[in-house]
Amino acid sequence: MPSLTELASYLESIAPAQTAENWDNVGVLVRCAQEVTGVLCALDITPATVREARAVGCNAIVSHHPVIFRPLKELRQGDVPALLVREGVSAVCMHTNLDAAEGGVNDCLAQKLGLSGTIPLNEEKIGRIGTLSCEIPLEQFLHDVVKSLSCRGLRYRDGGRPVHRVAVGGGACGEYIPHALAQGCDTFVTSDLRYNDFLDTRGLNLIDAGHFPTEDVVCPEVVHRLQKAFPAICVSKSAVHRDAVQYYMIEGE
Repeated sequence: MPSLTELASYLESIAPAQTAENWDNVGVLVRCAQEVTGVLCALDITPATVREARAVGCNAIVSHHPVIFRPLKELRQGDVPALLVREGVSAVCMHTNLDAAEGGVNDCLAQKLGLSGTIPLNEEKIGRIGTLSCEIPLEQFLHDVVKSLSCRGLRYRDGGRPVHRVAVGGGACGEYIPHALAQGCDTFVTSDLRYNDFLDTRGLNLIDAGHFPTEDVVCPEVVHRLQKAFPAICVSKSAVHRDAVQYYMIEGE
């Protein structure tokens, strides 16, 4: 069985910590047993995913969102880091370094949406730009986004253009709207957009497909790579973790 150090070193080779933003917190954030018996992959580490890890025989969780993000001023018994230690489950987190990585969040998102010829959206390689095989109406692309990402819904603004050259930014990437415009994109798929982003942007179709749907696409790829690198242990994607956002809709009104 691999050690936690070997697991972390392999993940470092996929998404080097030095490529993470300077405000980020990545790497081994909770260190328990040195020998890894199994790995559970999830976008977030929650009490449910910790319990799931133990139930399926995993003593390590690899997540995208850091389980410890800001400095801890107080650690309570029910907090997730404390639960991890109590259950003997280590945590390795890859955040903005996995956003920028080749084959990471944004490459997986672009692939899911059928984009080809992808290039980085910005110098930090957060986001991608690619093209569809042919130009399609926005309404058709909206339908494709929902189906491809299993969205429960999305928010959008019609920029008055058909869809062909598309920028993507998994998670909250509204700050990169100017980059998408400057590079001639007609559409930008991201999440967590502000009201003023929709109000003020001109000449660009804006699609907010949700934080979870635009980032969870990377988890199967991480599972695939870990299974290949460590065939002697069980590696699986969380079956219990879901989008924290729910939608309430009234039909027929």
